[in-house]
Amino acid sequence: MVKVVYVSSAGERREIEAEPGMTVMETAVKHGIDEIVGECGGACACATCHVYVAPEWFEKLPAVSPMESDMLDFAVDPRPNSRLSCQISLTAELDGIVVETPERQG
Repeated sequence: MVKVVYVSSAGERREIEAEPGMTVMETAVKHGIDEIVGECGGACACATCHVYVAPEWFEKLPAVSPMESDMLDFAVDPRPNSRLSCQISLTAELDGIVVETPERQG
């Protein structure tokens, strides 16, 4: 199992155990993280799963694809550490990853 720590825009922390291979978005939707919507179901066709990745984890992620970069243009309040959670596949190397959700999704 891989632990994901979700921090809401209000600062509430929730730790969830996920199966390796799932995405941060799939895990959030499955476990009722309300601030991650995932309207497109993980197809990288919207920005409703936008998260801010904690700095210590951001560099461990693969580079942003051109498609993800285009979708991040639609995110509300994007930051340098913004990612779409549907594009973050959970691996043992990401055990303990911390993501913060924005106040609202795009």
